[in-house]
Amino acid sequence: MTEQATGAHHPQPRARTGGQPSATVEHVTGAQSLIRSLEEVGADTVFGLPGGCILPAYDPLMDSTRVRHILVRHEQGAGHAATGYAQATGKVGVCMVTSGPGATNLVTPIADAAMDSVPMVAITGQVASSAIGTDAFQEADICGITMPITKHNFLVTRAEDIAHTIAEAFHIASTGRPGPVLVDIAKDALQARTTFSWPPTMDLPGYRPVTKPHAKQIREAAKLITQSKRPVLYVGGGVLKAGATAELKVLAELTGAPVTTTLMALGAFPDSHPLHVGMPGMHGSVTAVTALQKADLIVALGARFDDRVTGKLDSFAPYAKIVHADIDPAEIGKNRTADVPIVGDAREVLADLVQAVQAEHTEGNTGDYSAWWKDLNRWRETYPLGYDLPDDGSLSPQQVIQRIGELAPEGTIFTAGVGQHQMWAAHFIDYEQPATWLNSGGAGTMGYAVPAAMGAKAGAPDRTVWAIDGDGCFQMTNQELTTCALNNIPIKVAVINNGALGMVRQWQTLFYNQRYSNTVLHSGPDADGTPARGTRVPDFVKLSEAMGCYSIRCEDPADLDKVIEEANSVNDRPVVIDFIVHEDAMVWPMVAAGTSNDEVQAARGVRPDFGDNEDD
Repeated sequence: MTEQATGAHHPQPRARTGGQPSATVEHVTGAQSLIRSLEEVGADTVFGLPGGCILPAYDPLMDSTRVRHILVRHEQGAGHAATGYAQATGKVGVCMVTSGPGATNLVTPIADAAMDSVPMVAITGQVASSAIGTDAFQEADICGITMPITKHNFLVTRAEDIAHTIAEAFHIASTGRPGPVLVDIAKDALQARTTFSWPPTMDLPGYRPVTKPHAKQIREAAKLITQSKRPVLYVGGGVLKAGATAELKVLAELTGAPVTTTLMALGAFPDSHPLHVGMPGMHGSVTAVTALQKADLIVALGARFDDRVTGKLDSFAPYAKIVHADIDPAEIGKNRTADVPIVGDAREVLADLVQAVQAEHTEGNTGDYSAWWKDLNRWRETYPLGYDLPDDGSLSPQQVIQRIGELAPEGTIFTAGVGQHQMWAAHFIDYEQPATWLNSGGAGTMGYAVPAAMGAKAGAPDRTVWAIDGDGCFQMTNQELTTCALNNIPIKVAVINNGALGMVRQWQTLFYNQRYSNTVLHSGPDADGTPARGTRVPDFVKLSEAMGCYSIRCEDPADLDKVIEEANSVNDRPVVIDFIVHEDAMVWPMVAAGTSNDEVQAARGVRPDFGDNEDD
């Protein structure tokens, strides 16, 4: 099995190897073995929903004093909560559901976790092994269904295989490039008798993630950094996964090179740091987008040259040599050929790069980036992030999100759904620390914010957790507010309510002649076809109150700070604020899909003028 191995793995019998620590043997059921295994691997929280085939596991779970089970209202909520827990804590997130529709409801959060490299173990019940393949009641081939979206998956049909399979699943999920692992367990395996001893022998032939980078490649990268005139450190989520933010700061300050942090990497490098030039991408800052385009060297660290960052790929960074460091060799050269490929853990890569650059400096080789910073600073000053307040005196969504960030307690964790509010939260909240920004980057999953916030708060109960959500996203998973209310998980939710599917509406405004086909949410259209603002269905305040939340509506900018401070003061239940915002606000800057990053627009109809002295 390779680092990116996928596929259903049928565990085989194995003998205990010599030198294994001695363990007390217990006589248990397969279900008891499962719960004991979860306890031993350190899983303290499981998000789940019981059903027929997983039911045997729920009986011993009731007796566990080490595993907290949180009963969700929908299996998708369990998956996203496990992801939020993992992203906030750095530990493996765990969800557990039953077979058939229970398991298929996990497909979206599993795909989401795979795209964003989140360590997750999903445990699913399966029909009895004798019934597999017969179209039995609530049977689905979840291993086959999830094969393309898991790092690996297991089908367990024997009770004696449960313990070592759980150990292997947690190991695979959390090492190398993290990702979701599915363990599908037949009901008769849960019911059968077996013995339990810990630790089990793991048998993973071929799974050997490379963490230590090659010294020659590190030296080549260091030479390019000191020889270049216009370098950029292109930082992706892998730096956060590796816990390498301290090493990144040392390298950046040592070299003096500008740093861009992707949507998945916000908080990996302080937003306020003078070397930080912003987030690149379709809605990235003008300076970050242009820095990559004009660079003569891009040092990609735990990033994957995603299409949202590169724009039209064949026009991306035409002058740049590429140093690409990643734990997953499959990512290197996938979208952009690397001049210096480096396979390794980001923390080790950065630590070695620091030493190699220091060695270059000792030999008198230091980069001169003064002309580069002159250009970068001019772009930063000329095209800063900003927004206009609505002429009619209504709430600006950008202002709402900015004030939530400014008034939030130190160390607040922010989650976001997907769409305009996600981009505004990325731009107008300052992220100074790692693991303070959780979002669905690769999959772009609407409905992520509320359950992910629930998972984050369950994993970090002493931290304030704000979910920045849209009124479209909120209606997909808001049932998990009931879960939060009943389990003492007091998250705070800001619903940025513009009455529409905002990002889709923005595209309709720009590219479809303002034909707003099926993007109005709050009511049907008026007779003339324009959105009707008079009624609100559903009423989010009443809905949230019915689910046990403290709920407020805010429509007047004069009330904004008071309402946010009121939300921050309530910590005995979830809080939901329905912010009624202007519907025509748009996300800028923007690179239209399929176009070159050279065509970035700072605002509608505003193409930046970069002069012609940067291409020397």
